[in-house]
Amino acid sequence: MSIIKRVVSIGAHSLDAELLGGPLMIKYAKEGAHCTFIHVTQGRLEDPNATDEEKNLYLKDLLKQNERAANDLGGDTIWLGYVSNNMPSLEEFSDRMERYFIDEKVDLVITHWRGSMHPRHINTHDAVTTAVKRLREKGSNIRLVYGETFEDLVGFIPQAYFVLNEEEVKQWYCGLKQYQVFQGKVNTFPYQEYYPTNGRVRQIESNSSGYTVTYMYASLIENELW
Repeated sequence: MSIIKRVVSIGAHSLDAELLGGPLMIKYAKEGAHCTFIHVTQGRLEDPNATDEEKNLYLKDLLKQNERAANDLGGDTIWLGYVSNNMPSLEEFSDRMERYFIDEKVDLVITHWRGSMHPRHINTHDAVTTAVKRLREKGSNIRLVYGETFEDLVGFIPQAYFVLNEEEVKQWYCGLKQYQVFQGKVNTFPYQEYYPTNGRVRQIESNSSGYTVTYMYASLIENELW
């Protein structure tokens, strides 16, 4: 792995950043890197009869889940302050990301691949990729990779494979399980069955020695593979 001191994983919603970047963040955190999980939006109660107090309590609880997950994964976390129905324009979003990357001296960015079923994942991909591309054109060495999630698989091509040891797998899932959605309490998607199976599939296809996760290079930005 390359020497990285500052790494961020940017997800459109809570849990996305941890699924996308969790494995790499664990590895880099152990090497002393400062790792941050960035959540663009937070969920909200869909119940039209929910009171303002109930909505506020829901948000506070979700932010606590963000913090617990980040702590388990060896990093910290921020929320950009947006909600799902109030996404910024591409220009505003990418400008904000570019300033953040400069201010924080970010070395590596992990985010969504564009081939997604979810519009906010696509928005996040476009803004982050635009920001990194601008910085690269200005001479920055900042790097960008796309993580793998079940929602972003259209055209996703695994290019970098990383093997997690047993302790790293345990740590990753400990962080993911801080989220009620991962536990199956919010929707019916079988997170706890899908991701262990996917790790085994990636292990088989790469002939790796253990549980394996994959990443895709930002081919429109990178001139050569690392």
